Amino acid sequence: MNFEGLDPGLAEYAPAMHSALDPVLDAHLNPSLLQNVELDPEGVALEALPVQESVHIMEGVYSELHSVVAEVGVPVSVSHFDLHEEMLWVGSHGGHATSFFGPTLERYSSFQVNGSDDIRQIQSLENGILFLTKNNLKYMARGGLIIFDYLLDESEDMHSLLLTDSSTLLIGGLQNHILEIDLNTVQETQKYAVETPGVTIMRQTNRFFFCGHTSGKVSLRDLRTFKVEHEFDAFSGSLSDFDVHGNLLATCGFSSRLTGLACDRFLKVYDLRMMRAITPLQVHVDPAFLRFIPTYTSRLAIISQSGQCQFCEPTGLANPADIFHVNPVGPLLMTFDVSASKQALAFGDSEGCVHLWTDSPEPSFNPYSRETEFALPCLVDSLPPLDWSQDLLPLSLIPVPLTADTLLSDWPAANSAPAPRRAPPVDAEILRTMKKVGFIGYAPNPRTRLRNQIPYRLKESDSEFDSFSQVTESPIGREEEPHLHMVSKKYRKVTIKYSKLGLEDFDFKHYNKTLFAGLEPHIPNAYCNCMIQVLYFLEPVRCLIQNHLCQKEFCLACELGFLFHMLDLSRGDPCQGSNFLRAFRTIPEASALGLILADSDEASGKGNLARLIQRWNRFILTQLHQDLQELEVPQAYRGAGGSSFCSSGDSVIGQLFSCEMENCSLCRCGSETVRASSTLLFTLSYPEDKTGKNCDFAQVLKRSICLEQNTQAWCDNCEKYQPTIQTRNIRHLPDILVINCEVNSLKEADFWRMQAEVAFKMAIKKHSGEISKNKEFALADWKELGSPEGMLMCPSIEELKNVWLPFSIQMKMTKNKGLDVCNWTDGDEMQWGPARAEEEHGVYVYDLMATVVHILDSRTGGSLVAHIKVGETYHQRKEGVTHQQWYLFNDFLIEPIDKHEAVQFDMNWKVPAILYYIKRNLNSKYNLNIKNPIEANVLLAEASLARKQRKTHTTFIPLMLNEMPQVGDLVGLDAEFVTLNEEEAELRSDGTKSTIKPSQMSVARITCVRGQGPNEGIPFIDDYISTQEQVVDYLTQYSGIKPGDLDAKISSKHLTTLKSTYLKLRFLIDIGVKFVGHGLQKDFRVINLMVPKDQVLDTVYLFHMPRKRMISLRFLAWYFLDLKIQGETHDSIEDARTALQLYRKYLELSKNGTEPESFHKVLKGLYEKGRKMDWKVPEPEGQTSPKSAAVFSSVLAL
Repeated sequence: MNFEGLDPGLAEYAPAMHSALDPVLDAHLNPSLLQNVELDPEGVALEALPVQESVHIMEGVYSELHSVVAEVGVPVSVSHFDLHEEMLWVGSHGGHATSFFGPTLERYSSFQVNGSDDIRQIQSLENGILFLTKNNLKYMARGGLIIFDYLLDESEDMHSLLLTDSSTLLIGGLQNHILEIDLNTVQETQKYAVETPGVTIMRQTNRFFFCGHTSGKVSLRDLRTFKVEHEFDAFSGSLSDFDVHGNLLATCGFSSRLTGLACDRFLKVYDLRMMRAITPLQVHVDPAFLRFIPTYTSRLAIISQSGQCQFCEPTGLANPADIFHVNPVGPLLMTFDVSASKQALAFGDSEGCVHLWTDSPEPSFNPYSRETEFALPCLVDSLPPLDWSQDLLPLSLIPVPLTADTLLSDWPAANSAPAPRRAPPVDAEILRTMKKVGFIGYAPNPRTRLRNQIPYRLKESDSEFDSFSQVTESPIGREEEPHLHMVSKKYRKVTIKYSKLGLEDFDFKHYNKTLFAGLEPHIPNAYCNCMIQVLYFLEPVRCLIQNHLCQKEFCLACELGFLFHMLDLSRGDPCQGSNFLRAFRTIPEASALGLILADSDEASGKGNLARLIQRWNRFILTQLHQDLQELEVPQAYRGAGGSSFCSSGDSVIGQLFSCEMENCSLCRCGSETVRASSTLLFTLSYPEDKTGKNCDFAQVLKRSICLEQNTQAWCDNCEKYQPTIQTRNIRHLPDILVINCEVNSLKEADFWRMQAEVAFKMAIKKHSGEISKNKEFALADWKELGSPEGMLMCPSIEELKNVWLPFSIQMKMTKNKGLDVCNWTDGDEMQWGPARAEEEHGVYVYDLMATVVHILDSRTGGSLVAHIKVGETYHQRKEGVTHQQWYLFNDFLIEPIDKHEAVQFDMNWKVPAILYYIKRNLNSKYNLNIKNPIEANVLLAEASLARKQRKTHTTFIPLMLNEMPQVGDLVGLDAEFVTLNEEEAELRSDGTKSTIKPSQMSVARITCVRGQGPNEGIPFIDDYISTQEQVVDYLTQYSGIKPGDLDAKISSKHLTTLKSTYLKLRFLIDIGVKFVGHGLQKDFRVINLMVPKDQVLDTVYLFHMPRKRMISLRFLAWYFLDLKIQGETHDSIEDARTALQLYRKYLELSKNGTEPESFHKVLKGLYEKGRKMDWKVPEPEGQTSPKSAAVFSSVLAL
């Protein structure tokens, strides 16, 4: 057999390809009636596949034009003519896609779509191709690049897709629903229910969706609601194919016979006007595929899997003369498609070959196809070879561009001299941390630049203010010398040094000697720590948020209230906002505003922190305003309704921050439009004038609030867009004035720097004029002014530098709806009346409460810090004193500062971002009482989120009303975790490991066990925590959590939200129970709970000797209780129960803590036994129980 013209690899497949071919046709057909078909009695020769030039194509009659091999030996599963370009797409059972260009079927592209499943349908779009496999929808460019990859549920078995419009897609298969996908957002928008066993074929007209079922039915559904409007029961067996054209619906399929299913040679045809069947059409082939080919008439093409094709009219009689035969290489035809122009037919067979039949020699697939883009060929100029071994070879053979300019080589030697480029200096951080071994120095990589890159400065001095873009670098230790760079030490980015013990041996007290709580910075998106502190130290906001509680799973107000509660309980220990930031990441608006930073963005410093925190400031105020506007109090949390902040109108956030505005639009025709609005904050608008004249902050603030600008706007009177004057007037002043500084470029930075310089000169002139009485005054004598011997107590020169921002401003509403703003100091009298009459005259004084600044540090990538004026109530609660003090909050670094430092901005490294001014005596206007909104009913029984969870799977018994815990009751607690992000570490040059970023854990299971009573040891909480974030490692060996346990669709566990379980633990903490467990410090840290130390009984520390190792729960249980736990995996119920028993044993051995010396002997024996056994529990058939050992006899005697 001749295989010329095909892939040589086909030769080894020849027997498998052609052994099954038989020229014998259907018994009902007369071979003499076949058109243009020649059969080789020994089989179909493969050399016949490429069309020879001598083949004549008759106009109007379909004949084979080309045949190609898509993939040798792999059946073709689907074929599709591209609707936009002259291309034919073919998908195989192996998940491979191939495209052919034009009627000559030149291979255009070929790529793998799915590694295991077959391609079931192809749909062409303008920008790419959609491929549907069993449970995957993939959108790829025509060249093979992936645009999106949408994974469906593993239980899905999809078969068909239907493009309803340019951006909406329906997907159906062998399940009881059809999915609607939005191609713009790549999300599931609707799920329509259908009857079992599902839908395998879908078509659409301007009246109905047509759905073909494997049961043999065709249902007609409404285009808008997808409800069934009509149904045709076409075949008793199964449906094979159907098509719709005009008012006709034609179907083919299988009927039930005594011996099973048989192909029905009657096509069922239905009239869609009357919604009834018309005379069935009898054909002479076994129909497997059918399509309407409406050229001159509405004729049907009926194709059998053996390759027979018949054309007939749907309302007439089938003529055997209208049959032709496709010569497949394989025994069966697997797919069939018709081009949009109806000039071409495509057949795919079971051996991977594609056959193109056309009715003209030069067909087109589409009426109007766009031009196809081809890859540019690689053009390589052929240059003459150069033999470098010949000294006399002319270099003029190398082509160079012609130029009329003087070449560099023509310069005289007197005008040029070689100057080698100087090597850049070694980074000061490397020199500081270098350790020398002999003459070789070793230092960790400070990561100031990419690996193997050395920057060479083209200019001697770089710009001081590089558009506020910084590059993240390695953390700087606290031992660094202050002269290495200009950023003050306390303002630098602080990082946690991790050791083998994690955070246990890190000295947070070195950074925070106050009793206020800092916030840890290693959590993703923790750039907002400074703003969380600002909101916390606003007393009305803190009380309002802590009184709030709702049923939303991800409510920022609830999570912020939980975090504020932790900050209240802490006595100087840092807290972390992991739960708050977890809820923050789930809010779509935060992602849309670009507030969610990826780990790579935080590490590379791509985010502009100043702009980011200002957008975050606007977002959090808006979000809290929306969350607290909902006045319906959930029944489950009735305690939230008792807050004194509840009002019938706007939310309290609106009362505190909202400012009512009046926007006026004046057209040149005199038409004026007035609209009312409100805003929660203002953005500074700087004047265009760049001269060095003095400009008070109050003037800039007034200009920003009462903004006036010229812009194009629609005028109803002129009925067109006209230049209008837009003005904004204020109706009502807020209680808290929030200002975004918008210093995002050199222009604004220069303005602040210039105004600070002018203010500094004026302050020097003012104070020197008052003291010297027109005498000459030298700056050197300024030091004496602040001394007791001086005439007046004046600020020093350092305190006046870089200051433009006033500590207080005075604002007054005028009668003509105007606003007057001025800087104000405590020593000045009000310009519009005495202070006690401020309410009557509409005059208000606002005091600076907080400033958030962006620290520009080229070595650490910059950071955000806050200066906060902490009020008397906070000092009274934390330190028992009543005074006000300014503090610097830099994550977990907290330090008291002088008040002038809060308004000093050296624009080279300290840039203002956000300002908070509050009305004087603000706290007296609000009721600041806090009522705990969490009530006991949170511990009662609740429904599980898991669909498959049954009562037989319940592992706990909820508390009854008579079992509610009291103060001092014992509760056994254990938690299991999963990993969301792996640990980031680096190996130092000396071989030691340094942890850069710890692994991010998420709580997966929390168990609480009764510690007393008749049901002691029985759990009353055993919650599996549902998570929407991707789990990297389930840690099954240590947690017992398996994949699927946290998935509500397939889990059989008692699944709840983190917030639901968090409320249960918060209630137990607030009621005063004592938690017993092993390693509770880490558990509470990951759960994000702050528990008073007197409420924690940790067996890790109860059975621990100073400066010795910690002992595992498994070893303690074996040694003291003769229990062997944690065999294959950990179980939190078993661990919590064991910890309770160990605590009882501790009380027994130590006589309730009254005999520490005897218990010390027990611990000594424990450590001796542990060292002998290498701290490993023996196997069951190994060593005997420790109770029979001599070392344990002393324990029993006690």
